[in-house]
Formats: sequence, structure tokens, C-alpha cells
Amino acid sequence: MTSRLGAIDIGTNSVRLLVADVDGAGETAELEPLDRRMRITRLGQGVDESRRLNPEAISRTLDVLREYRGALDELGVERARATATSAARDAGNRDDFLGPAADVLHFEPELLPGTDEARLSFLGATAGLDEPAPYVTLDIGGGSTEFVVGTHEPEGLISVDTGSVRITEQYLRSDPPEPEELSEAVSVVRAHLSDVEREVPAVREAATLVGLAGTITTVAAIELGLTEYDHTKIHHFRLDRTGAEDVFRTLATEPVDVRRHNPGLDPGRVDIIVGGTLILVTIMRTFDFNEMLVSEADILDGLVRSISAR
Repeated sequence: MTSRLGAIDIGTNSVRLLVADVDGAGETAELEPLDRRMRITRLGQGVDESRRLNPEAISRTLDVLREYRGALDELGVERARATATSAARDAGNRDDFLGPAADVLHFEPELLPGTDEARLSFLGATAGLDEPAPYVTLDIGGGSTEFVVGTHEPEGLISVDTGSVRITEQYLRSDPPEPEELSEAVSVVRAHLSDVEREVPAVREAATLVGLAGTITTVAAIELGLTEYDHTKIHHFRLDRTGAEDVFRTLATEPVDVRRHNPGLDPGRVDIIVGGTLILVTIMRTFDFNEMLVSEADILDGLVRSISAR
């Protein structure tokens, strides 16, 4: 039996939508995506310093949720699930957003713990994957980064409080960033990775690194030199460490006005892509990963599968 299901991921930097026809239930369900959208709203703007959601950021995000509610209605979605992640978790005034968001969507967004975020991303990215196992999925978000290790299901996972928006707002204040700023940011990321190694040592034993979310797909698009985003070229692209390092060196030494002209770089990520790419290359160096399988399937696919399992 086929169901038409929807999922919305409200992140620190972007808000994304997936509508799919789903045949079956749970991990074995077959997904036929009908609509994927991404809008950058920067809900997490300033949250790391103020611990509060900015009213303008809330307004931008609600506007996108109105668009997505319209898409759910137009496509005849039967059931949907929306989740809010790092920025909303960290904000003391999160109810100023969650209440109006529920009014717009006609159902309540769930405040998702980092570990649940990681579990759903793993489910979405690895379902039907035919690569050497065990896998480690890496999701670099705006406010947090999640690691999950497993084969058929998560066997170890951790969410750490570093992401492209957070590391940029904390350390990368110059344009382009000063070498001292980059060095300090790398040291901070390495400290978080010490926690990863302690809590999930199997990260080093994984056979396949699977990379998810906007920072990683953007680095892949830049490496490919895509003038227009093409998910068919991004999905399961093999990004090697040399390529990631080359992209990082280029972006980190360019001022914003030059950086924005790189093919494949979304205008909404121009100011935070250096921070995100810094996290990526530091992870690949630290855990000695020479290659990453880039995946367009992620938490949205996991959310849709979770609805089908209910």
C-alpha cells in the first residue's frame, strides 16, 4: 500500500522539505521522492551568543513553513512530521517559534534531541546502501555535528556542539579569516572529536564514511564545479580528502565578494561555508578518512520512513 508522506527539517541554517510516495513501512519501505526543497533562513542567527532566537530569523523561518504547508496541501500529503534541531534546542525562547510554527503547519514540530537526529539521519542515508560496512554517517549542521556508526542500525552515536554557523560566529570573524582564527577553530573542533573518539571509538573502524547535509553537498558541488545544483550528480559522489582540502584552501583564503563566485556555492552559505568545510577536513584528517560517499538521502528520508513505520 502506498502512502504520500511529508517531512520538514528545521535546522540552524536551513529549512528543508521532502514529500514522497512510500510503499511499505520502516527500513524496507520504498521511497519515490516527489518534491525536495531547501530554503536558508538562518534560524540560529546569534543563538550561540544570546541563547535566544532572533525575531527576524523566526519570521523568515515561519514564511518558509507557510510555503511548505502549501506544498503539503497541493500534493495531498496524508501524514507529515516536522522536527526542529540544534538552534531551537539551545534557545531559551524556543516557544516563541514553536507555537507559531504549529499554527502555520497545523501540527506541532517536535524538538528533536541530537541523538534522535543522528539516528534518523543514519536510517535515511543507509537504507538500501550497497557499500562496505560498517558505516559512519557524518552530518555537519549549522549548530551541531552528528556521528553514527552501524551496519543495519545505529550501534554508536554522538552529537557534538559544533557546526558551520556556530564555529563561524565564535571564531571566524575576519574576511577572509585570519590564520590564527582558523587555527583556533581547528583546535576547538579537535577537542570535540576527542569526545567522539572516546564515546564512539568504532568511528575509526568504519569501512565507509557517508556524508550528509548542506556543508558536505556544497563542498561536493564546488569540487564538481556545478553551475546549477544537480542532486543526481551529488548523490553518491565520491569526495576524496585531497579534493576537500583543495576546496577548503580556496574558500578560506578568499574574501566573501570573491568566494561567492565559486560554482556550486549557494549564496546563503557564502559566510559560513569556510567554517563548515574546516569541520569537514578536520574530521577527515583526524580519523584518517581518505574518501567520503556524499548522500542526498538524510534525516528527511529517515523521518519519512519513521512515519511509515507508525
